[in-house]
Amino acid sequence: MTFLKRTFFFILVNLLIIFTLTLIISGIEMYFGINLSSNYSSMVILYTIFGMGGAFFSLFTSKWMVKNAMGVQVINPNTTNPTEKWILNSVYEYAKKAGLRKMPEVGIYPANDMNAFATGPSKNNSLVAVSSGLLQSMSKDEVEGVIGHEVAHIANGDMVTLTLIQGVINTISMLIARIVSDIIASRSESSESSRGASRFMIYMAVSMVLGVLGSIVVNWFSRHREFRADHGGAMYAGREKMIKALQRLQAGQSRMFENQSLHEEPASIAAFKISSPSKGAFLKKLFMTHPPLEERIHALKSNSL
Repeated sequence: MTFLKRTFFFILVNLLIIFTLTLIISGIEMYFGINLSSNYSSMVILYTIFGMGGAFFSLFTSKWMVKNAMGVQVINPNTTNPTEKWILNSVYEYAKKAGLRKMPEVGIYPANDMNAFATGPSKNNSLVAVSSGLLQSMSKDEVEGVIGHEVAHIANGDMVTLTLIQGVINTISMLIARIVSDIIASRSESSESSRGASRFMIYMAVSMVLGVLGSIVVNWFSRHREFRADHGGAMYAGREKMIKALQRLQAGQSRMFENQSLHEEPASIAAFKISSPSKGAFLKKLFMTHPPLEERIHALKSNSL
């Protein structure tokens, strides 16, 4: 997708958000008999700017933030180190297969766990990084499967799509929290100062609840995109390599997630990695960024995507 198409899509999504929220406000006015238009017409636009703006700010700064947070050492394209050269060539080969016009930056970050991630604001401004633990613990075929998976994330535009979803949820959460807090506070018989404090407390409580519910939606998409990236990795690197990579991750998962370095990573990076903890009850699974590895392996073996 070209830059102009992405810009058009971004503008269209924002217009749809504004239109939808305006309809919601109109419905509340009709049902509750409360005049919100004078206060909320501008709020819809304001919260859309804040909700989408915050999400896209995180996206546009993602490469810089992740490089610093994870200590990523970007590989010089002219490197003569055999391992670095092989990693670069693998990323470039799969990026060309995926039709990327500009090659991603490629890096290595120090970590004992077997993992990798892809990030960046667009297909033409992206980063693929692998952990030192992955290079030490996996065979070349397995590493190439992982690299294919991460290139697929870039080719699928997953970073932008996830940002759009997060922006929509941010916007809706802020506006609904504001409407609910104003409705409850306006019906209170307390003093003006008490109503103000009550409105703030209600707003924060509703925002937290909606934030939790919204994270379920975001994490659902995050899990869904992992299956698609596995399929892409199978296309670029080969199905057997992708399956071997996931099986290796599964075999070393218990040891990997006991490693202290994993718990010290920024939470915002979890969704960008190839794997994360997947054990737990149903409610816990709703908040997981990655589906269980056994499900991903089964999907590849049965070609059910």
